[in-house]
Order: sequence, then structure tokens, then C-alpha cells
Amino acid sequence: MVTIRLSRHGAKRAPFYYIVAADKRSPRDGRNLEKVGFFNPVARGQEERLRLDLAKVDSWVAKGAQVTDRVRDLIKEAKKAAA
Repeated sequence: MVTIRLSRHGAKRAPFYYIVAADKRSPRDGRNLEKVGFFNPVARGQEERLRLDLAKVDSWVAKGAQVTDRVRDLIKEAKKAAA
């Protein structure tokens, strides 16, 4: 089963997350099928906090991918910003 979830990168105390489509059985930061965006929770000033390719997300969901709770909230935020 495919899930759309966060994959942590960045340094200690400076998290940076890729939003990825990955097999549910693979490790959090392991192999992924496709990157669909990123989330920077510590963005300051003019830094971009969230970028998400909603077309890719919709495509994966149409194929049966499950979305984690946190990513579901980020998708809602991205749709709100796009409108």
C-alpha cells in the first residue's frame, strides 16, 4: 500500500521534511516513489514554508494512496493558500 507522508531531512534542531509517496513498509526516511513537495516548519521571513504539487497528490490519491493526518492538514493549508 502506498502512503503520502513526511520524510525528515535537515540538521539536528533544524528539521526539513519532504512530502513523499512511499510504500507503507519502507522506513520513514528510506526509499520513496515520488517527492510531491516539501515542508519547512522553521521557515522565517521570506523563506517558503510549504510547497506542494496538488496535481501529483490528487493523482496518487486517485490510485489509492493513503494520506497521513499531518499531510492531510498540510494539503488543506496548501489548497487554502492556492485559492
